[in-house]
Amino acid sequence: MATNKHAIIRYRILDNCFRSKYKRYFIQDLIDKCSDGLSEHMGETVTVSRRQIFDDMNFMKSEAGYNAPIESYKDGRPVYYRYDDSNFSIEKSPINNEELEQISDALEIFGRIKGLPNFEWLAELETKLRDSIEPDQNAIISFDHNPYLKGIENLQTLYNFIKQKVVLKVNYQGFKMEDQIPYTIHPYHLKQFNNRWFLFGLNEELDKIQNLPLDRILEIEPVNNSYKDCTIDFEEFFEDIIGVTNPEEQIAEDIVLEFTEHRLPYVISKPIHGSQKFKDGKIHLNLKINREFTSYLMSFGADVVVLSPENLKIIMIEEAKKIININ
Repeated sequence: MATNKHAIIRYRILDNCFRSKYKRYFIQDLIDKCSDGLSEHMGETVTVSRRQIFDDMNFMKSEAGYNAPIESYKDGRPVYYRYDDSNFSIEKSPINNEELEQISDALEIFGRIKGLPNFEWLAELETKLRDSIEPDQNAIISFDHNPYLKGIENLQTLYNFIKQKVVLKVNYQGFKMEDQIPYTIHPYHLKQFNNRWFLFGLNEELDKIQNLPLDRILEIEPVNNSYKDCTIDFEEFFEDIIGVTNPEEQIAEDIVLEFTEHRLPYVISKPIHGSQKFKDGKIHLNLKINREFTSYLMSFGADVVVLSPENLKIIMIEEAKKIININ
């Protein structure tokens, strides 16, 4: 499995090199690029051989691989390599037979364990994979997915850095920031919310847990700082909130909501939060009041009335006033 994963990493690195319209990549450049990429992924020095690069190119050019249009061009005596079709990329290629076989094997394993406790999420993943490799002429299922989401290309890289316990120098720029801010982050956790991905980690400068949306991270670079192990149980961290904002100074509050007759069945069938209970015709919750929760409540419009607590009533009134003033 490791060999296959390393091969895929090399293919992607080579793909980026061959797509370049301006830089010329000679064999030693390809060796260096692949060695550096694997070293970064493994967290240790890896050296790729010249023969391996040629084997990779032969596979990429083959029908079993990607039918990649890799061509060699002479620059004096040395030879450099590039796609003869600058629009080609293995990322755009359909899944090959070897990949289909690997996915099918994975689906068989999923089928054995998806009914076990804590593995219920595999049912949705299995459905997504089957829909990808067994496409029907007319789609029979759709998933909420944004293929244009900025920063998603860093997801796998960050996942690997978390596994390898690597400290990162991150250049971050919030929506309202004029300039980038460099942070030193000890990465711990990745979470998706509202179709965006967030990185949670210890901010070394602030000495506190920070969450950074991936679409606002401009650069990521590993550094040699000593890694501080995570002491947070992230299941517990997210237990009392909706979304990704966990106000440390707050405690979970008892919240009572009243919904209109036509909206109530939808809220019962799709609970707002894991703490949700229905009694006496009202929805009862116990969670921290953060921006994500109040925004979600606002989406119900006039179909919901906040009965308690008083501070949540005030927040909702102020939000409603802002909407009126904007209009």
